[in-house]
Amino acid sequence: MNMRILVAPDSFKGTATAAEAAAAIALGARRALGSSPHAATAQVTTLPMADGGEGTAEVLASAAVHRDGTAGQTITLPTTDAIGRLTEASYQLVGDTAFIDVAAATGLPAVSDALDPLHADSYGTGVLLADAESRGAKHIVLGLGGSASIDGGLGILAALGAAAHDSRGYALPKGGAPLVNLDHIDTAQLNMKAAMLDYTLVTDTRAVPIQAATMYGPQKGAEGEQVALLAGAMLKLCEVTDTDLQAEFLGAAGGIPIALSWLSRTLWGTAEHCRIVPGGRYVAEALDLPARIAEADLVLTGEGRFDEQSLTGKVVGTLAEMTGPPTLGIIAGSATAPAPQGALLEELGGEGRGDVAQRLSAAAERLVRSFLQS
Repeated sequence: MNMRILVAPDSFKGTATAAEAAAAIALGARRALGSSPHAATAQVTTLPMADGGEGTAEVLASAAVHRDGTAGQTITLPTTDAIGRLTEASYQLVGDTAFIDVAAATGLPAVSDALDPLHADSYGTGVLLADAESRGAKHIVLGLGGSASIDGGLGILAALGAAAHDSRGYALPKGGAPLVNLDHIDTAQLNMKAAMLDYTLVTDTRAVPIQAATMYGPQKGAEGEQVALLAGAMLKLCEVTDTDLQAEFLGAAGGIPIALSWLSRTLWGTAEHCRIVPGGRYVAEALDLPARIAEADLVLTGEGRFDEQSLTGKVVGTLAEMTGPPTLGIIAGSATAPAPQGALLEELGGEGRGDVAQRLSAAAERLVRSFLQS
């Protein structure tokens, strides 16, 4: 019987895309198999994964093209990054569905040299949404991970023509901090066609609204009083938009789901046109992952950092839930949590041991050898 290995990693943030990681891991797996009795007949298949973070749009668009037989296209256009600088960003359009990553325009790496957690905004992402509608999109699939802003999605609303005002009727400055003075959101100039699209928000966190600041603020440069100020801004936004403070998922991407859910309720009278889904499982189902796992003897996955959050909706956690008879092998840049029961865990090792592709291949080779010897 042929041995079958499925390689399904997430991206390794800032160092390797999911596709690059999959190729490197597969190379290491084949090296390990080369000296085994399975060398001649083993099958190693790659399936790059995502969970709502950077790279989600590309993975889902590729799956849609494969599933529907519809040609897709990459759209690139000028927009702004999270601190308002002119940049270019891309998204995928397949039929009447646009696949967009928040990280494409509003991502953290692009502004790592000038973090501004109080005033960073999601306007650039809103530009992409409006452009997609102008090209015929009727459905937006938005990957929420990797954002640099904590503005509750008000930047997106601004790009769609809405305006946040204080109690005196003055427009608020951009960013999250000014939302402590939010009184109402004016939709008189709203781009109705773009606003009334169907939205699927793909998230890798179950964070509630205030955690957009308290949990993720420090990652975006917020410290001490800044975190408290942004937390207050999220509370005020929830008050104005009548949003449940305990609603899971709404704290993703600096609170972007708060604004888009409110928009759906305001325009449609229901939140059904803005669906929020756990990213790992949503992507897994789009890729028909359960069927692929059922055919495998060993499933190799990985991510940059394996910790307790890895098992809550992210790629590794989703695979751990789905992997039954096959053994799960996890490759991580670093690990601060134990592997799930029955799984194998291999760390990449120090940065001084070659580039990330070489280290991924070496880790995969060690892991597969351990599996073969078990």
